[in-house]
Amino acid sequence: MKTFWLLAAVMVLPVQALAADATAPVRDVMAAAEANWAENPGDYQDYFSDKRLASLYSAEFAALYRKAADTPSAKEMGSPFDWDVIVNGQDGCPLKNLSIEAARPEGGVTRVTAKFQGLTCFGTDPEYQAYSETYFNVIEEKGRAVIDDIQTPMENELLSIRNELTAQISSQ
Repeated sequence: MKTFWLLAAVMVLPVQALAADATAPVRDVMAAAEANWAENPGDYQDYFSDKRLASLYSAEFAALYRKAADTPSAKEMGSPFDWDVIVNGQDGCPLKNLSIEAARPEGGVTRVTAKFQGLTCFGTDPEYQAYSETYFNVIEEKGRAVIDDIQTPMENELLSIRNELTAQISSQ
């Protein structure tokens, strides 16, 4: 009888409750961004450290990043990127009013939006008080939620970090 009730309870749980939390890897990356952009930052937290690549990103994204990081230009710069791809900038302020929200999954991908103010220390003008958004395409891989792409709005288009990595590899 216990088995029946346990099975019945599992069947009435929402399907999403059984799925991996799509916001978990994004929260980890955004915590690193908050630490990196803090008023008194400690040691830099690499969004793409070996530990994070192995635990927060899809196998395909991690392989692309490692391959791009192995190019001569990335080795010279110390990274495939010369800007912070999470906050989409080279200059900024401590992040304020961060929110992280997952949309409904579509085609096996959940878009998680991180919204924040990242320029408030530059002044009170509306442009400095505006919110920025970074989009994370999260998939489930081996039973856990992992980031498969990061996208930021740039000049009325979405800049895909996967596409940037692929372009860097192709140009070498």
